[in-house]
Amino acid sequence: MRIHTDEIINAVCLHMAERRGVSPSDVEVQLAWEEEYGFTAEVWVQGRSQYLVESNLLEAIEQYMYKEYNRRVFRSQITIDADEDFWADIED
Repeated sequence: MRIHTDEIINAVCLHMAERRGVSPSDVEVQLAWEEEYGFTAEVWVQGRSQYLVESNLLEAIEQYMYKEYNRRVFRSQITIDADEDFWADIED
């Protein structure tokens, strides 16, 4: 299964909203790939910025897959990649 940029962003928004006790619409996310840090996301919640590293993104995707697709997946089953767009491949 593959999820694309929009779903990865939704996963991070839902994850951060739950952690911060805000509505998902109050969370903004910008995904990035940096040679030094790998996949990251800058997240804004109520005007405050925070950077997430790849392990945080994987955690958000794990929870999203469980809540939205009723699939229990583990980080070892998720591979994030990008070219012009971001995607995550989830192994069965």
